[in-house]
Amino acid sequence: MQVLNRDVLPLGGFAGLTEHRLVTDSRVFGRHKSEDTFNGHKNFVYLADARFNPHGETRMHPHKEIDVISVMLDGRISHEGSLEHGQSLNAGEVQVQRAGGEGFEHNEVNPDNSKNRMLQIWVLPDEAGRAAGYKHYALNDNQVTRIYGGDKNQTQTFDSKTIIDIVQLNAGEEFEVGQTSLIYVATGEVKAQDNADVLTLGEGALIRSEYLKLNVSEQAQLIVVS
Repeated sequence: MQVLNRDVLPLGGFAGLTEHRLVTDSRVFGRHKSEDTFNGHKNFVYLADARFNPHGETRMHPHKEIDVISVMLDGRISHEGSLEHGQSLNAGEVQVQRAGGEGFEHNEVNPDNSKNRMLQIWVLPDEAGRAAGYKHYALNDNQVTRIYGGDKNQTQTFDSKTIIDIVQLNAGEEFEVGQTSLIYVATGEVKAQDNADVLTLGEGALIRSEYLKLNVSEQAQLIVVS
């Protein structure tokens, strides 16, 4: 088990937000990859835990040939751009934007007088030249919600060999990950056990493991990339 804790990383940011970057994969960032961060897993290449300032925004900017996933943890954002302009995103909701070969532009705006919190995840597509697209998810309480990846024959998520699930668990519940994965403790606290170690980990812990058994000590939301 390898663990990277958000709060030991430098706080960066741009435009109207501050963020901790936990994954900056060398396939995307090259020599600009931070030595403090993890590489990704499969086609997962970027993870940032961000807080928007009151009325802060990312400003309009483009993406191409990458899938951009936003997980809203606290507060809300207003989404602007070439895909689903005017969509709002509230705590407990997720948006996935596939840039494809045509690309898209977007701006995420905090419309409120208080800070919010959002995770941003990037995944490289399995194949170049896909059509751009947009998907929105409301997370299920105390369940596993698949937000990304799977077979081409299904339409619930964008197809990919990289799978991303959001797992919401109550105190006392257990969850097992039986394959090489990256797991981010977005909220709550868990006791993580692999074949060698047992660690108590709280919000902001990123775990890389081939096998992991999690016992939830405080209601938790986990991002599981496998």
